[in-house]
Amino acid sequence: MDALSETLRVVRLVGAIFINAKFTAPWCYQSPRADTAAPILEPGAERVVIFHLITEGECWVELGDEPPMRLIAGDAVIFPQGDAHRMASEPGLPPAQGGAPLSEVLARRPRQLMYGGGGTATRLVCGYLACDHKLAQMLLTGLPPIVRVNVRGSNAGMWLEASVRYALAEARSPRPGGAGVLAKLSEVLFIEVLRLYMNEQSTDRTGWLAGVGDRIVGAALNALHSRPAQAWTLEELAREAGTSRSVLAERFQHLVGSSPMQYLTQWRMLLAANLLTRSNAPLARIAEDVGYQTDTAFSRAFRREFGSPPAAWRRNQSTRERAAASVS
Repeated sequence: MDALSETLRVVRLVGAIFINAKFTAPWCYQSPRADTAAPILEPGAERVVIFHLITEGECWVELGDEPPMRLIAGDAVIFPQGDAHRMASEPGLPPAQGGAPLSEVLARRPRQLMYGGGGTATRLVCGYLACDHKLAQMLLTGLPPIVRVNVRGSNAGMWLEASVRYALAEARSPRPGGAGVLAKLSEVLFIEVLRLYMNEQSTDRTGWLAGVGDRIVGAALNALHSRPAQAWTLEELAREAGTSRSVLAERFQHLVGSSPMQYLTQWRMLLAANLLTRSNAPLARIAEDVGYQTDTAFSRAFRREFGSPPAAWRRNQSTRERAAASVS
């Protein structure tokens, strides 16, 4: 299994499509910073990544000092750094005044948003993916403030759009399960955006996704992710990647931002955190599963990464999840 698939398999992701919007020109919608929206969208989430999919018409997205970006039907955009941004029928329009706050929109059933000046229509859906902060940091490091791809150019694109439309219709019906279908589709859509972006990468990009897409570093990442408990050495890893130790070390550092052995420790700790959250397995078993021979060595590495011992971290996570569940 490749590194991206393995990462998405073992780490819990929570997604949802939270607004189905129809705007008519002229219009402008202000989207808040992700950390502001997170407590409303997914209470207890460490990180929320917001995305939009244009299903009909066209519009512009504006973010800080970035030049306005034109979007067309089929375009999906994500905001890796969580920036506030504006979606509008044309650049430079002020956001609508007196609009309903996000919390009020989310309380509606169905969650629809419609307004504008009565001109050309644009339809879009807004979604998010909530995940662990460290996972988000790993996945999204090196990405620009706005990532845009057109899903209609992929094999899954037409199916995804049709499925989103179907699920949105189901969410308006009295039959149960519509929200669950939308949640799964939002995760699939987000992953497809990342995959398409990887295929479009240029040679000057860096970050974890750039590493996954690189022939040498990608092979090393696949090996580390498929066998994390193995007692890897740089020489063995270079052999797996079909290169020398020096080439692997230099290229890995350039693209991923750490040495292969540092990365292995980080990946093992993410695996351990996932096991601590999802299972009642004893610490000794988890330590062995992620490549540590003793509880002491495992606890020391985990504390360096997360700031507290594994047992205390597990208790804190359980308490936080119960609190989040009571809010939602």
